[in-house]
Amino acid sequence: MTDTTSQPALPDRLSVNPRSRHHVAEIFQYDVGIRVNGKERFDVEEYCISEGWVKVPSKSLDRRGQPLLLTIKGTVEAFYR
Repeated sequence: MTDTTSQPALPDRLSVNPRSRHHVAEIFQYDVGIRVNGKERFDVEEYCISEGWVKVPSKSLDRRGQPLLLTIKGTVEAFYR
């Protein structure tokens, strides 16, 4: 069982991309789960709880070789597994 007292609070907006201003490296030391509209997603690149969206990669790449991100809207929940 994990000790929840040492885990930092999950922010309203978080990105896995280290170049993003919404990336918080301390949070990724723990396993973070994202639930969208009641279903757990494992491919989320970025989320915003207050605005109700997540971004997931598509199969296409942009000109810099990064995957294009699709926005899925709905109820977003972030939690530690």
